[in-house]
Amino acid sequence: MISKFLSKLKSILFKSAVTSESPLKEEKKAAKSAKTKPKTKPKTKSKAVNSKKNIETLTTLPGVGAKSAKALYEAGFKTTKAVIAADEKDLLAVSGVGINLVKKLKKLK
Repeated sequence: MISKFLSKLKSILFKSAVTSESPLKEEKKAAKSAKTKPKTKPKTKSKAVNSKKNIETLTTLPGVGAKSAKALYEAGFKTTKAVIAADEKDLLAVSGVGINLVKKLKKLK
């Protein structure tokens, strides 16, 4: 009885493995999807480079380190002018930015 169950189980398992798509069909699908994908990789790479440059420029502000510059950038303050012109409440809403940093930045205005 157990041997019948095991043989039936094997037939079910091997049947599903055999009925899957052949490797040739999978290769055709992969080739087809490669043709239809838009070329966006270079753009994302340049965006990453631009964001790094912008974050580095934010670190030129007094009291702004790498972590706070990244937090400011992710909060939408992309340039030093945007940070200086921002309202105190908006700056304090950014995690990693404290009242002392806001005071330093407001002295630049």
